[in-house]
Amino acid sequence: MAALGRVGFAVWLLLALLLLSGCNGSQKEVKETDLLHIKSKEGPHAKKVILILVDSLMYQALDAGIAQQKLPTLKLLIDNGQYYKDVVSSFPTMSVTIDSSLMTGTYPDQHHIPGLAWYSADMQREINYGTGPMEIMRKGVKDVVRDGLLHLNSRDLNPDAATIYEELSRKGLKSGSINGLIYRGPVKHTLSIPGWLGKAASLPETIPVKGPNYLSFGSLSNPLDGLLQLPDSLAKRLGFNNEFAIGTAAYLIRNNKLPDFLYVYLPDLDQELHKKGPSSMKGLVKLDKQLHDLLQAFGSPEAARDQAAVMIVGDSGMSQLRPARERSVIDLTTLYSRYNSLHPGDRVTKDTELVFAVNETMAYVYKLHTEASMRQLADEVGADRRVDLIAWKEDGWINVTQGGARTAFQYKAGGKTVDQYGQAWTFSGDKALLDLHMERNDNGLRYGKYPDALRRIYGALQSHKGQFLVVTAKEGYELKGHSSPTHAGGGGHGSLHETESLIPLIIWGVEEKPAFRRIVDIKAYIERILMNN
Repeated sequence: MAALGRVGFAVWLLLALLLLSGCNGSQKEVKETDLLHIKSKEGPHAKKVILILVDSLMYQALDAGIAQQKLPTLKLLIDNGQYYKDVVSSFPTMSVTIDSSLMTGTYPDQHHIPGLAWYSADMQREINYGTGPMEIMRKGVKDVVRDGLLHLNSRDLNPDAATIYEELSRKGLKSGSINGLIYRGPVKHTLSIPGWLGKAASLPETIPVKGPNYLSFGSLSNPLDGLLQLPDSLAKRLGFNNEFAIGTAAYLIRNNKLPDFLYVYLPDLDQELHKKGPSSMKGLVKLDKQLHDLLQAFGSPEAARDQAAVMIVGDSGMSQLRPARERSVIDLTTLYSRYNSLHPGDRVTKDTELVFAVNETMAYVYKLHTEASMRQLADEVGADRRVDLIAWKEDGWINVTQGGARTAFQYKAGGKTVDQYGQAWTFSGDKALLDLHMERNDNGLRYGKYPDALRRIYGALQSHKGQFLVVTAKEGYELKGHSSPTHAGGGGHGSLHETESLIPLIIWGVEEKPAFRRIVDIKAYIERILMNN
């Protein structure tokens, strides 16, 4: 996501305010409860699973670093484990949507988190979990903070889409999350908010949440407070950094406190790549050293392999964006200048015709009070050749066009054509728009440069109510609304293209292979490993 990584700016701002107030709240009771309840029911000798998500980890950078002999720890894991370069992410390829798919094993049509920014027809306002400081300040810190802290894991995440924490609890297993944004689970926890800030943001002094047995969430929930000195200063983003997460995980390992499943989120690489572009190597070298330290917490890499299955996965790829002088920003407000579109902080009225919810290289364009048809809106944005795919649902079909193209494609779920993931479809029109390929012998469908395109577009279009377009930018370009952040000359993601959609997965310490290589399949894979212990 943006320069602050997957932790939204609003959450970081709230934590900063907490620090500056000198009011962090007592964590003593929560700390003791967490450390008491995470002990594995399977006993100390049962093999654990540690899933480490490295924000914006890309296989191209991994391969380059190993070839340059800069990544000895990652080389060790790859040479002695499983290494996949083509795991398909969720869509849009943005923070909370990917997290939700990873934690629930479903696409947005089932988990109901459409993106980092989206428009709620029921509430008649945009939901923004923290895309950038300008948008947040204009929309109001109050709404963004409440959406991120109160509503993301409760109201917005579909209660019928069980998280891995909930599933493992039903099977009698213990779990933990370190700085994961999607943490909903069966165990009660409390986030403490100082009174002055609660009044300013209309937040209560304490926020009851439900999470896994062990919940670490920056300065709001640090069960090791008073037990371990961790980097949680303002300069260190108050715990939302690699060193804090690795230090916490290492403590649990050294003190025989590992739950059966532990999720660890590492944000630092994403921040570097957004600023410097996807070819930067400095952050990856630092990550390699941090992973070395984590393995050494077991005593040695060999001991680690005996005690745990370690999985390292990216969340999205990243495209190199063109510099500003090459018109890298596609301004939706300009393309739709003849319409009355909603500005940040304004309320929807009967005169509001369009709403833009921008997720970097992907955007939702919502049709509200305008007589323009969906096809007309698609044609208007598609007149810009920097636009890649445009999709919308209409009369039971999903329609797809492309910027600058004169052809179209239609499809719907169900039918006689089955893709490589066992999903059935009916379609007509120009398959080349989505780079689809039919196998000659078995009527099977294979994907090209848009991995799992049919299911991922379907998931985005069915994720929430309303009439809207899904718009993506061609490689090197990004979309912009009234105040959404841009990253000209840096890196960007959000779209359906393989560059932003294919992520690496390293599996070390277990021989069993995943059934499919998609982020939505990792949850079932982990559950299978744990149940086969």
